[in-house]
Amino acid sequence: MYKFLVALFLLCVPVSISALAHSGTDQDEKACIRDVQRFCRKLMDQGDFTILACLKENRPKLSPACRYVLVSHGQ
Repeated sequence: MYKFLVALFLLCVPVSISALAHSGTDQDEKACIRDVQRFCRKLMDQGDFTILACLKENRPKLSPACRYVLVSHGQ
């Protein structure tokens, strides 16, 4: 579960080296945790970018809060 939370936390930041100094908030994490569990559970051990791709593929099914997190972080 810890790895999952770290992966989700990392998903909430823009994908760039300079952005790694900043991180998503707890609120961002809470907004997407259920969507990751629901749509991307089988991919959770395949890395952050795979989970991000999964969330993007399922964008129409995501909760409004998670869609907002993606958009607000340039995804």
